[in-house]
Amino acid sequence: MLEKLTAAALAQALAHRAEPVCRHYLSNGTKAGRYWTVGNVGNVPGRSLYVRLSGPLSGPGAAGKWRDAQTGEHGDLLDLIAQVCGLTKFGEIAAEAHRFLGTAELPTETSKAGHIRATTGSAEAARRLFARAQSIEGTLGERYLRGRGITHLGGASMLRFHPSCFHRDHTGTMTRLPALVAAITDNAGNVTGVHRTWLSPDGTGKAQVKTPRRAMGQLLGNGVRFGFSTDTPAPTMVAGEGLETMLSLRTVLPSMPMIAGLSAGHLGALILPHGVRQLYLAGDNDQAGRAGMERLRQNAGGSGLEVLVLRPQLGDFNDDLRRLGTDVLRRSVVDQLAPQDRAFAVLSPNTAL
Repeated sequence: MLEKLTAAALAQALAHRAEPVCRHYLSNGTKAGRYWTVGNVGNVPGRSLYVRLSGPLSGPGAAGKWRDAQTGEHGDLLDLIAQVCGLTKFGEIAAEAHRFLGTAELPTETSKAGHIRATTGSAEAARRLFARAQSIEGTLGERYLRGRGITHLGGASMLRFHPSCFHRDHTGTMTRLPALVAAITDNAGNVTGVHRTWLSPDGTGKAQVKTPRRAMGQLLGNGVRFGFSTDTPAPTMVAGEGLETMLSLRTVLPSMPMIAGLSAGHLGALILPHGVRQLYLAGDNDQAGRAGMERLRQNAGGSGLEVLVLRPQLGDFNDDLRRLGTDVLRRSVVDQLAPQDRAFAVLSPNTAL
């Protein structure tokens, strides 16, 4: 019989089992590297709420800590259980936590004898996956992006293709599918994670699975980068949410450095490179996107940066590119740039992603 625990001990015991907690109470969410993501505490599918699955048991970055980027709510796994179950009295919350801890089982991993396996979802596992992927040129990954209107792919070293990338569904069943793989890096250029977009067998769209996009590794503060040099500071840059959104902007601003945060929550937590003096925010036209932009705007503004906003005419910049065309997108974006930045819209023969 499980011994009765204090609130702090309960929170730590739940943190030890962060992933099983999320799979049980937030079953409509998905694992993304070291995080579990879902729409909100109502267990609605989405990515606004994220829960840390690993880390210390207390303090900054602790396992079990969660935040909803849309509402600003946050807490530990006891708070999460209370929200999900609609409980307000501590006795009821503690009873529910004890019930879960008394029945939950910790998942285990096995490996072949003599083979050192990287921890699932870790930065090392992400680096190994990216190393095994191939150049995107001439692959289904390139075909997928071109189908989204994204044709400026010269020098896209952070984008690769894996012809047979593992995908795990909500039941735990593993299958192999082709995938577009994007490297997530920190400000020093180190690969800390990868973002995968699983594709249909012919590359004309995303795979017909419940969660065709996932990230793994050390994600918080990092992102997929275009046009950065670790040796030369970038005084002006763009930060946005989705991979296709930023690649669409890259089509019309080919020489401006950019970072894709990959979700509204991670966009808000982005750690900007040293030397940035002017930041353009390219958010999606939805509530979560606006919340992520506002959080990053507040963080960046507090450090003395000039912060400007680029807004799509439709839902996001890839919608603009596909439905309105390159010329309309270019005019719309250039009209929103400061005059001194409009040269970024001129394509140089040596421009690389």
